[in-house]
Amino acid sequence: MHDSWLSVLKDDLVTNEFLGLKRFLKGEKELGKKVYPPEGDIYSWSRYTPVGSVKVVILGQDPYHGANQAHGLSFSVRPPTRAPPSLKNMYIALKKDYPDFTPPAGGLGLLTPWAERGVLLLNACLTVRASEPNSHANRGWEKLTQKVIDVVAARKGVVFLAWGKPAEKRVAKVDKRKHAVLLAAHPSPLSASRGFFDCGHFRKANEWLVERYGEDAEINWSLAVTVVQKKPVAKRKVEEVEAEEVGDDERELLETGNREVSRVKKKSRARDSLGEVFDEDEEAAMIEATIAAEVSLGS
Repeated sequence: MHDSWLSVLKDDLVTNEFLGLKRFLKGEKELGKKVYPPEGDIYSWSRYTPVGSVKVVILGQDPYHGANQAHGLSFSVRPPTRAPPSLKNMYIALKKDYPDFTPPAGGLGLLTPWAERGVLLLNACLTVRASEPNSHANRGWEKLTQKVIDVVAARKGVVFLAWGKPAEKRVAKVDKRKHAVLLAAHPSPLSASRGFFDCGHFRKANEWLVERYGEDAEINWSLAVTVVQKKPVAKRKVEEVEAEEVGDDERELLETGNREVSRVKKKSRARDSLGEVFDEDEEAAMIEATIAAEVSLGS
């Protein structure tokens, strides 16, 4: 959990009710039950959207209960999983509000860009048993996530997007003079036709933020991936020379360069082992840049 959230929720994390929830989750693990999202992602909403950055809150109910879906942000799924039906309907509503909105390529549904821009994507329940929706409901998560809502509501004005009756109940006590509370049907295929598509919530949220805080406060709802074109890196040509034609100074410089190449390759291999991937051009560019910088410093 992000430090900013831990500081305001710490007392709730040591209550008997929450400790009971932890025991329940431990029991699920001991029974061999598959639980989503992965343990490291349960509080990812807090890391993507620290307390002070919240501008909009989108409330969900239960994490997705299929493999490679839930990762701690309501409505969001990781690639290569395609956007579930509710998220697809959110894209339709967004397109109505902003005609230039384009859903992610490949039908994907990763919403981390929204979270990083101040959209708190919070589920009422933070875990679920695989293939068993609502299996972790009423175990203690709801009290903690209600506290999250209360913490946000106690701070500066934000926009709450509450879709469906369960979400509406969660924001019932939010001060509507201080915050914008926008209610609509849930985007699920079972209910979206009852007013969700035309609710206009994405545009209304931005209009309220701009009116309250100025032009820079609006949310960029785009999910387009920005591709940065890399400039080609010219590879340094090293001429082969006879050993006797190389002076002591030149030999020392070449040997230094060779050591640097070896050292940087070791660095790149270490980074690869941590999950980063370098292609041959990137590795060559990194080696060349390192040698050039250190030779420059030594000259």
